Amino acid sequence: MKIQEILSVLEEMAPLAYAEDFDNVGLLVGDANTEATGVLVCHDALESVIDEAITKKCNLVVCFHPILFSGLKKITGKNYVERAIIKAIKNDIAIYAVHTALDNHKKGVNKIFCDALGLINTKILVPKQNFIQKLVTYTIPENVEELRNALFDAGAGKIGNYEDCSYNSKGIGTYMGNEDSNPQIGERFEFVENEEIKIEVTFEKHLQGKVLKALFSNHAYEEVAYEIYGLQNQHQHIGLGMIGELSTAMKEQDFLKFVKEKMQCGSIRHSEFLNKPIKKVAVLGGSGSFAIKNAIAAGADIFLTADLKYHQFYEAENKVVLADIGHFESERFTKNHIVDYLTEKISNFAPSSLFGGIILSQENTNPVKYF
Repeated sequence: MKIQEILSVLEEMAPLAYAEDFDNVGLLVGDANTEATGVLVCHDALESVIDEAITKKCNLVVCFHPILFSGLKKITGKNYVERAIIKAIKNDIAIYAVHTALDNHKKGVNKIFCDALGLINTKILVPKQNFIQKLVTYTIPENVEELRNALFDAGAGKIGNYEDCSYNSKGIGTYMGNEDSNPQIGERFEFVENEEIKIEVTFEKHLQGKVLKALFSNHAYEEVAYEIYGLQNQHQHIGLGMIGELSTAMKEQDFLKFVKEKMQCGSIRHSEFLNKPIKKVAVLGGSGSFAIKNAIAAGADIFLTADLKYHQFYEAENKVVLADIGHFESERFTKNHIVDYLTEKISNFAPSSLFGGIILSQENTNPVKYF
């Protein structure tokens, strides 16, 4: 089994197109065409994790945080990033990061966070903007079913919990071909009026190449008339953070004790209590100060996230309790999810005598300690 086969599974779990523009996800180090000997899944691909991969004979390290985040002009081993990269390259170990590609997935980091707390009725807190496009095309009635089904197979026509969604309307199309044309209906230089069906479908923008390939391969006409529009709709199933509800409301102090236990927090910093029950809970794994207003607008009683600065606690404005539970802690169970996903999917692959399996890293890479 090649490393590339495993990367394809990872991209099903966390499509790279879902990642934020500032992020650095995907294969960061290594050759995807190498035979895989084992996968080590970790939170941060530090030098100690690379040592663990060497010991456990894993030549692919899957990390949540990208060890390479910004550009490097020199690799001399002067800091923890460069030392990890040098050791990985020397030992033919590939490194792959998922980060915000998994943050934005509806079953990703924040769903894992919600599930750990037993939240129900969950939905995206900050839906992704400008991610949906619309294709409009026109064809003859005899070609409609074949063309529409090909577009659906390419990923178009999915809206929330529904698929094969389209809008179809009848009209009259006109054309006249020149001397180089080869019209499906009519002759060269003949003005043709013909019944046509207008097909409209939406799709996630990263699927544009597949959708256009399906359009051109299955359309009846020599020249395909089509339009693509970018929509300003929010994508309700992709985005950062989540909001859900407790099945039973809890007192503020009791809820934070519950969070501390479930997420194994060293401590929790929080804004002033509002002396009202906690029922509606917003979460955002990692640095989530940018979503304070979203949590308030969604009616959250408390917002659990990390990396809040002193002045950001004022932004609670007596409308929500802000709680900083720690960056690592808020993403704690992500690597377990990755291991479970890969183990399930790769069990369907043909076994290889070289492949040692999917292994959860035992290294604690949390740089924050509590006294």
